[in-house]
Amino acid sequence: MATIAPSGAQGSEFDDGPEVFVPLTPEQAAVIRAANPSTSPWWVVVGQIVLGLLAVGLSLLWFDERVAKSLACGVLAVVVPAALFARGLTSRFARANVGAAVVSFFLWELVKIVVTLGILFAAHRLVADLSWPAMLVGLVVAIKVYWLALAFRRPGKPVQVLTPHGKSN
Repeated sequence: MATIAPSGAQGSEFDDGPEVFVPLTPEQAAVIRAANPSTSPWWVVVGQIVLGLLAVGLSLLWFDERVAKSLACGVLAVVVPAALFARGLTSRFARANVGAAVVSFFLWELVKIVVTLGILFAAHRLVADLSWPAMLVGLVVAIKVYWLALAFRRPGKPVQVLTPHGKSN
């Protein structure tokens, strides 16, 4: 079990005095990162593709080809923008500094929304006899992968945090 102790902190969290910001040491930051591993956006995209293919396959078994095409359009309206978003967030520009990361996040989120709407409008025009309920099911199935990624993320290492007085919380 890793231990984190604030370096040079004064007073306790129950004092009425002003709070002092104490930056973490590199070792403390590494312990916190190990306790809270991040999930790669590419794993989410892969999960969306797998679940989308499974849903389209099941719709081919239970329904007709029209429903499967419509469901596939819904899945594509989530997977393609999510892949663009993941590419943008993992680019060299997004990792340059904190400001670039924030700008990159909002820029790629805007791209994601525009591409999603574009795919939905294109599906309406390109797929003959589109089934809107099936397309919405495809959208929902692919979007729910975000929740699955949160539910099944890698567990972190336990961390014990010490107060400035050396007592554990």
